[in-house]
Amino acid sequence: MSDYDFQAMQRRWRPVWESLGLFDAGASAGQRRSLVDMFAYPSGDLHMGHAEAYALGDAVARFWIQQGYDVLHPVGWDSFGLPAENAAIRRGTHPADWTYANIETQAESFRRYATSVDWRTRLHTSDPSYYRWTQWLFLRFLERGLAERRRAAVNWCPVDRTVLANEQVIAGRCERCGAAVTKRELTQWFLKITAYADQLLDDMAELAGHWPAPVLTMQRNWIGRSPGAYLDFGPFEVFTTRPDTVFGATFLVVAPDSPLAASLCTSGQRPAFDAYVSRVRGMSEIERTTADRAKTGVFLGAYGKHPFTGERLPIWAADYVLPGYGTGAIMAVPAHDQRDLEFAETFDLPVRPIAGFLDGLDTELDGLDQEAAIARVVAEAEARDVGRGGVTYRLRDWLVSRQRFWGCPIPVVHCANCAIVPVPDDQLPVLLPDLRGDQLAPGDVSPLAAARDWVEVDCPRCGGPAERDTDTMDTFVDSSWYFLRYCSPAYGEGPFEPEAVRRWMPVDQYVGGAEHAVLHLLYVRFFTKVLRDLGLVGFSEPFRRVMTQGQVILNGAAMSKSQGNMVDLGEQIDTYGVDAVRLTMVFAGPPEDDIDWADVSPAGSVRFLSRVLRLAADVGTTPPTGPGDLNLRRNTHRLLRAITDLMEQRRLNVAVARAMELANAARRAVDDGLAADPATREAVEALSVVLSLFTPYTAEEMWARLGHEPGVARAGWPAIDPELAAERTVVCALQVNGKLRARLEVPAGITADDLLALALAAPAATGRTVTRTIVRPPHLVNLVVSGP
Repeated sequence: MSDYDFQAMQRRWRPVWESLGLFDAGASAGQRRSLVDMFAYPSGDLHMGHAEAYALGDAVARFWIQQGYDVLHPVGWDSFGLPAENAAIRRGTHPADWTYANIETQAESFRRYATSVDWRTRLHTSDPSYYRWTQWLFLRFLERGLAERRRAAVNWCPVDRTVLANEQVIAGRCERCGAAVTKRELTQWFLKITAYADQLLDDMAELAGHWPAPVLTMQRNWIGRSPGAYLDFGPFEVFTTRPDTVFGATFLVVAPDSPLAASLCTSGQRPAFDAYVSRVRGMSEIERTTADRAKTGVFLGAYGKHPFTGERLPIWAADYVLPGYGTGAIMAVPAHDQRDLEFAETFDLPVRPIAGFLDGLDTELDGLDQEAAIARVVAEAEARDVGRGGVTYRLRDWLVSRQRFWGCPIPVVHCANCAIVPVPDDQLPVLLPDLRGDQLAPGDVSPLAAARDWVEVDCPRCGGPAERDTDTMDTFVDSSWYFLRYCSPAYGEGPFEPEAVRRWMPVDQYVGGAEHAVLHLLYVRFFTKVLRDLGLVGFSEPFRRVMTQGQVILNGAAMSKSQGNMVDLGEQIDTYGVDAVRLTMVFAGPPEDDIDWADVSPAGSVRFLSRVLRLAADVGTTPPTGPGDLNLRRNTHRLLRAITDLMEQRRLNVAVARAMELANAARRAVDDGLAADPATREAVEALSVVLSLFTPYTAEEMWARLGHEPGVARAGWPAIDPELAAERTVVCALQVNGKLRARLEVPAGITADDLLALALAAPAATGRTVTRTIVRPPHLVNLVVSGP
């Protein structure tokens, strides 16, 4: 690596780029495009996951710039949150001190990493100039009835001592600290995302093919729209997706921790019920719904009435029913549901197969398919006024209250006379008080609730004594609209300048981790639809296209300090250089796949980059002479065509592979004595522009060695001659049972599938039974057939 002095290149070119302002949005007259990376959380310096994500997004942004687009590529920090608060408690300081110090560290690393961002867009969600508008948007939600404060059973993290949204509970544990989550009854703020459930589902049709299919599938499953029917069983309705099984219902089950169960329980059953509810409250939803767990429950002493037969059905409380699904109650059909069967066997309850007939009707349900049988039962229930068709969802309203300090204060006050009163817009932002050290430690009340000088205020409406709301907002609220603020980060008349949003939004390409498929990506879609309905934006989806990246792992396992298998990004960059790390990240595989750092070779990337630098030196600055080698020119233009297409398809790793082919072709030409040939210069200049997407320092050094002024990032994408880029054709031998039967003229770059299709369509294959195929594109297909 001695001849590849990456440190000298990094020292040389970074100040030059900063002086040129190469990536300022609005600097060109081209068509506008925007690329947004999921912004970083400042918990320390950049790590290996950042290195992958920002290498991928940066390559696309640079590709667009080279194509002549005016590109907005912003930068910011998601700077509220628990890690900063916990760090401040340990250090006896303010969360802002830790947060902004880390931001400066990361900002320096972003610059070193040569990301093509416009630093004028920089924002931090913990700045009052930002969270003023988060509060303003919350009040708009409140005015529209989409923010609501109510008492509910919520997820409680006993370690972080705060509530969590359902989406932040993974396998029964806090997604941030890993503690087992319990349930508590608390009065909390919710954003009514359920009001947009159908839109969130239906609008995925326009995202198909542009967003990763697994992300859309996860969102569909999380929203969980289930058509069915509400049936009246006397004391309550139940929702069921299988109303056609109603004649097999032999008992009813309600969620023990629902208000319904408490209201139904008779006095004689109360002690057993109360003891059971206490046990259930300590369980996670995952525990409660695990299929292989023994079924538990308690009889409530109450009965329901079958809507069709009038049969008296006992009502039980059981933990496998959750309060948030449907009405919090189910009809149990043990002959046709495994969980109900196990419960019936445990408590000796009857099991009855579906009778097959509607009472008093001639229509036999057994003669209908499931869809028709469901429709028949629903129609009869509606005719008898004992039920109706309906839809339910797995999705629950978004719980946004947090009982911690370092977050956006909720901008309302609570007045004994006026109830909940919004803070007037002209009094925003509601600033956080200056709490430090032990004042931040979570206890029986939240840190803000203990800050009485901050809590006690005059009511904005009546002037009487009132108290501020002492919860802060979930940080996912901050990140649900930040991409819009990037368009005008200094704007003071609203959350964003409307004209700037019209120019740049929605985002053309969003880049980030697939782990946010449900959390962030669902929330930001919801926010966008509400902002549209408020008349603040003119589109329904925030991101036209999404690219997700996998994890960077080591020896098959996720990196973890506790496991001692962390790879330090800074050390990798110090050892191999920024460009080698970037190239390794992009070349390792498709963006969505995990990268095992044990299986890749930054040293190999260094060797490649050293070779391309020598290429530029070999070609030098001397003007070329002669007509140029035609074969090399054809190869260059075909590879450029392929690289262009691969970049458009976001197959970035394959684009790098094609760039390596171009480097090899140019090296062969130099070794053959063609260093001064115009075709060789054309190939090496094109290579430097292509590499500027992935390895900017090396590409800039190549560009200088070729005699050009700095700024290869804006050199312009090489023009592709369609005649030179046209694929050559080759002759493919078509064999049948090893004997030559035909010769096919096919494109040189034909795929195996396409070549086989051509071969099977050829007359020599007509009417034959093919039992096996051997395909070696583009030169050979052998069909093994049975018979003559």
